[in-house]
Order: sequence, then C-alpha cells, then structure tokens
Amino acid sequence: MTKGKGMPKMRGLEHVSITVPDLDEASNFFEDVLGCEVLFPVGGFSEETGMNMERQINVDPKARCVDFRYLRCGNGTNIELFQYEAPDQKTEWPRNSDVSGHHLAFYVDDIHAAIKHLKENGVRVLGEPSVVTSGPTAGLSWIYFLAPWGMNLEILSCENGIAHDKSGKTVLWAPKTPGERLINTD
Repeated sequence: MTKGKGMPKMRGLEHVSITVPDLDEASNFFEDVLGCEVLFPVGGFSEETGMNMERQINVDPKARCVDFRYLRCGNGTNIELFQYEAPDQKTEWPRNSDVSGHHLAFYVDDIHAAIKHLKENGVRVLGEPSVVTSGPTAGLSWIYFLAPWGMNLEILSCENGIAHDKSGKTVLWAPKTPGERLINTD
C-alpha cells in the first residue's frame, strides 16, 4: 500500500449504509423513535435491472436490492437503509467485538431525556450511561441501545463540553456545533 496524506480533497463522510431485514420497520424506527428524516426512496436493483451485483457491489450475483432509502439525521451524516434478498444472506448482526462489528452513534443534548424517550418507545437500552472522566474525550457521556432487529446503536452527549488536545489541533466534532469545537472552558 502506498503511504500518503489520503485521498485528494476528501471532505468528509457523506453517508453510512445499513442493510436491514425490513425497510419499512427500519425507516419507521429511524424516523419515529430517533427523529431522522426519511428523504426519499430510491428503488431496487439487481442483475435484471442491469446492475452487475458481483462486480459493482461484491455480493452474490443473484442478490437483489428490494429497495433503499436515504435518511437525514440532524446535522450529522446521512444514512442509506437497504433491504436485500440474497441466497447467501446472513441474518445475525455482528457484535462490536466481531470483525466488521460496528455501531452508529447519535449525538443528543440531554442523554437522560433521550434514554427515557427510548425506554418509553420500547427500545432495549443496555446498562447505564457511562461518563468519560479523563483523556481527550473527558466529559463525554454515552450509552448503547439496540434497534428492533438487533443492530448496535449509541447515544452520546457532551453536555458540559469536552476536553481536547491543548495544542489546538483538530478535536472531536459533534453535530451539536458542527462549525465549532467542543471544548471545556474551565
């Protein structure tokens, strides 16, 4: 691999894609419970519609994308929700400790109000909020929860600001203040 300073003019993460078992259920969860905005459905694709599934997407040639939708989540990254049918489809979600394990983290202003909201909507919240007490993310509170289909999700908050590298170099970005740095002013 060639070492360098990255892709020319890379500006940021535009979207994250998630394959879900039921597109309507997932869209409703992201919209009604989490507050994301479903922007538009896109439609499906397969070998029959001219998409070379194996070459273009690295899936079984007989896989079929039933449909997918774009969502906007506040000031953060967009989400694409996909529903696929495939002969070799796996249905168990990886844990965070598994290779390719992952989760999405949503920034909230009040983590306790968000936890209460999730529980009132029947969402399984894991444990109690944790607060980072030292290091570059001191001040950050977080907690995990599960989507109805088992995907790992997280909410986090920096209600009192967040510590940062005293050198003034790039620090943690958060949707609450996308144009500002989250700093602890103590």
